[in-house]
Amino acid sequence: MKYTFYSQVLNPVLQSIEKYPDRNAFCIDEKFYTYSDFSKRISAIYSSLEKHSTTKQQVGLVINDDLDTYASIFALWLKGLCYVPLHPGWPLDRCEEICSQVGLSLILDSSSKTRYTGQEVLMTSSVEDLSAQLTYTSNVDEDDLAYILFTSGSTGKPKGVQLMRKNVAAFMDSFWQTGIEINEEDRCLQAFDLSFDVSVQSYLVALTRGACVFTIPHGQVKYVYASGLIEDHGITFGAMAPSMLRYLQPYFDEMDATSLKACILTAEACPVNLMEEWYNCATNTEIYDFYGPTEATIYCTYYKLTRGGNNKSLNGIISIGRPLANCIGLILDEAGNELPTGEKGEFCVAGDQVTKGYWDNPEKNESSFFYKEVNGERIRFYHTGDLCYKDEDGDIMYSGRLDHQAKIQGFRVELGEIEFHAREFLKKNAVCIAFDNEKCLTEIAMFIESTEFNAEDLLAYMRTKMPSYMIPTRLFFIPVFPLNSNDKTDKVKLKGMIK
Repeated sequence: MKYTFYSQVLNPVLQSIEKYPDRNAFCIDEKFYTYSDFSKRISAIYSSLEKHSTTKQQVGLVINDDLDTYASIFALWLKGLCYVPLHPGWPLDRCEEICSQVGLSLILDSSSKTRYTGQEVLMTSSVEDLSAQLTYTSNVDEDDLAYILFTSGSTGKPKGVQLMRKNVAAFMDSFWQTGIEINEEDRCLQAFDLSFDVSVQSYLVALTRGACVFTIPHGQVKYVYASGLIEDHGITFGAMAPSMLRYLQPYFDEMDATSLKACILTAEACPVNLMEEWYNCATNTEIYDFYGPTEATIYCTYYKLTRGGNNKSLNGIISIGRPLANCIGLILDEAGNELPTGEKGEFCVAGDQVTKGYWDNPEKNESSFFYKEVNGERIRFYHTGDLCYKDEDGDIMYSGRLDHQAKIQGFRVELGEIEFHAREFLKKNAVCIAFDNEKCLTEIAMFIESTEFNAEDLLAYMRTKMPSYMIPTRLFFIPVFPLNSNDKTDKVKLKGMIK
């Protein structure tokens, strides 16, 4: 294999520690920590792990926003172990469910006091610094786990996505082939919880190049804190969700984002209008739209936008571009046949970045992954559940979720099209959700991010653009859309408002 976890992740971080001991590796809650500080904490935790024998590769990690938590990740990786994030803000029952599913026997916790009693707990904050003596356990297979991320499950129980070392190595190799360049002078934003996969990109890209990672402490208003970091510390690179930018939008005229060299928008659909406004604020920035499910290791496609150019979009949403170097992407019909240019179908992805599956969930694995012959080779694919098509240039146009369609009066309706026309007229954010009324008939509710206003002009405009069955029957006005823990618009919470 041309890339390994050691060559793409561990060795570059060890080289950063060796080359830049006095440079800052982290800024956490306005306190700076050097690469020397970082290496001492890795060494101390690594040494302590020797005294806490575990027969399991998986180790729980309480994901506080502190140096010890990041050091714990690398201590575990150097020992050939895998981390399982346990968020301090999650209900204990949810965390205990994760512990039970994975069978965790050891948890690393940098808190002053742990809330876990059913497992052995290594309190990393009490471990004394050691001189940096970092060694790598070399008898680790590329198919061994690097981390397991638990996402919401339809059964009510969280489901664990297993990411292998080779998945992460393939991702890092793919990432650097996009043309984004980071060096030791860069200041990189880490705006995501460690329970969310984009956080892995956010800290790895920086640490493997000797740059500094700027985190957002738990409990802070993310968009406010991020804007402060950009202005006060001259952040040069960062990944953000479009929803985060929407919160910043009213302050674009006042913000100084001229330090940003490159910015990734990810985690949800990326509106053209928002990007055009962000360009006016971030005047020196190259903007990228990165797309990918957790099951394909962070991102699997990307699209580089052009400042002042004709950026491709569908229903006001930026193209998700083309597959990364180590990914294969096909548009398939319901029978699994590849569709020709311009025809919509499900986007399915394969390659070294695709996970081996969900933790102890054979039924979900069976429904989510499949094999297909491509150019005479039998290849394993993942169902993304996203409706897309390829244009004549090979760029992928995103049309929404397959489950973001609804059947109204027998007609198949794409909710993204309704949202597009509403946004075009209002110049505000809008989200449509299908729901069943008391007569078990499907209707469309539209949520508008605004204070309440007379919507007659909006509805009249929409009737000139769409057939009557596509016009929303219920309107809700929400001054600020709620976000979930991953900074995406919380559609579950919105749907719960429909009475």
